[in-house]
Amino acid sequence: MDPQRLWTASLRAAPCGAAITSVMAAALAAVEPGAAVRRCLRRDGDTLVAGERVFDLRTIDRVFVIGAGKAGAPMARAAAAVLGPHLTEGLVVVKDGHLDGAPPPRVAVVEAGHPVPDERGVAAARRMASMLRDLGLRDLVVALISGGGSALLTLPAPGVALTDLQALTADLLASGASIGEINALRKHLDLVKGGGLARMVHPASLVTLVLSDVVGNPLDVIASGPTVADSSTFADAWAVLERYGLIERVSTAIAAYLRAGMAGAVPETPGPGDPALAETSTILVGSNPIAADAALAAAQAAGFHALLLTTFLEGEAREAGRFLAAVLRELAASGRPLPRPACLVAGGETTVTLRGNGRGGRNQELALAAALALAGTPDVALVALATDGGDGPTDAAGAVASGDTVRRARALGLDPAAHLARNDAYPFFEAIDDLLRPGPTTTNVNDLAFLFAW
Repeated sequence: MDPQRLWTASLRAAPCGAAITSVMAAALAAVEPGAAVRRCLRRDGDTLVAGERVFDLRTIDRVFVIGAGKAGAPMARAAAAVLGPHLTEGLVVVKDGHLDGAPPPRVAVVEAGHPVPDERGVAAARRMASMLRDLGLRDLVVALISGGGSALLTLPAPGVALTDLQALTADLLASGASIGEINALRKHLDLVKGGGLARMVHPASLVTLVLSDVVGNPLDVIASGPTVADSSTFADAWAVLERYGLIERVSTAIAAYLRAGMAGAVPETPGPGDPALAETSTILVGSNPIAADAALAAAQAAGFHALLLTTFLEGEAREAGRFLAAVLRELAASGRPLPRPACLVAGGETTVTLRGNGRGGRNQELALAAALALAGTPDVALVALATDGGDGPTDAAGAVASGDTVRRARALGLDPAAHLARNDAYPFFEAIDDLLRPGPTTTNVNDLAFLFAW
């Protein structure tokens, strides 16, 4: 990542702006997907090492690479380079704009819709299912999973239409439901999720490399856990609908399928001990803590006192923004928990409950709430960054808030509180040139918030 792609008006004005952008760039570089794959997958002649598993490729008839997620293209390129002539065929699905150059030999990389699934994702899932048909004990499948895979690879359950899933996804995203809650429903309405892909691969050997975009790295939640045991049930999925008042909003087909599952008329997703998972293994190759640790190291190298606050930041984005602003104000007022110059890092993923019809994303909303709380605080900045380069349905990855943000905005006739009330952070920060627009980073390990005081 070129730090120049992370400049904004506030960072250009800050005396340590270059250091701030270098810290962000270091965090992203640490979770570059290709390097993450190469750390865990390597080949010496006919011997393939995948984490703790070792395969003699002379005993393998065919090797397939499959995958879904925003980081799929660089992960596929790295896996294909490691496998070399042993690779038979592959298919990886990525988000629009994430092709990241030419596809590797023998691996098709296709685009599909995100965060709402589309027909291209369904077509890709059907194509993948066809590729995996008739696998045997002497076949090997390498699965590359990263954030966004839930939407990108979609194979609706019998009787459920794609339009049903699209409407449900939109309702869940607007409800404030957590990613775990959303994925509990996805896994029980889709044949590739919740271990469904592992069922397709069985009885072949399966190795899954995961770049995590979920707080705490629960493997069955990341991309809806297509290759791992599922800890959720049909009853859990139904409970999510009840919790967010969506029972009356879902289609008749969705309601009927979930009820059939709860009644035992539809098989549950594979849980621990399921025979379909006997020859599977999963390797976590990248995560939010890895990015956060790299940011701390870069901050210390740049002369900041550095501290990790948490990698479990969740909840409403605006509330998280107010809390992080309170931490930064304490630091500015008392030198606690660190003396200046200081850099504190928080990772995780917040949510937004829509209250208006504005434009933005969770990181932009977090930054706007923080800007209101930081108003007038000198020599501080809060940077909220989506590591995949896309924050909500916008071309921004987040935004920068400083003690001067509110004053600058009001000088242009903007009302920051009104923008926050209608979830309209994007045009607010666009007007003052404080949107982060690095473009797609091709990685995805949740969000990072950086608190700087100098």
